[in-house]
Amino acid sequence: TVIGYEPVVDDVSRFADFLPVPEAEGSAVVVLDETTVLLSAAAPGTAELLRERGLTVLTTPVTEFEKLEGCVTCLSVRVR
Repeated sequence: TVIGYEPVVDDVSRFADFLPVPEAEGSAVVVLDETTVLLSAAAPGTAELLRERGLTVLTTPVTEFEKLEGCVTCLSVRVR
């Protein structure tokens, strides 16, 4: 499933399974494991939408970074 903030997506029909989210900040999601995701606290509607899909959602405030167009994905480094 591809998630995105529909007003800034050129053509949602390009994705077989597109899930629109209610906030722009909700389009930046870090997958932590098969059932857990991390996203901005500024996207409560997206958090609820993902919880309804059975995911565990962790949120964190990144307001100061978002002022400069940063997000949780920009601030994450995956280590295996």
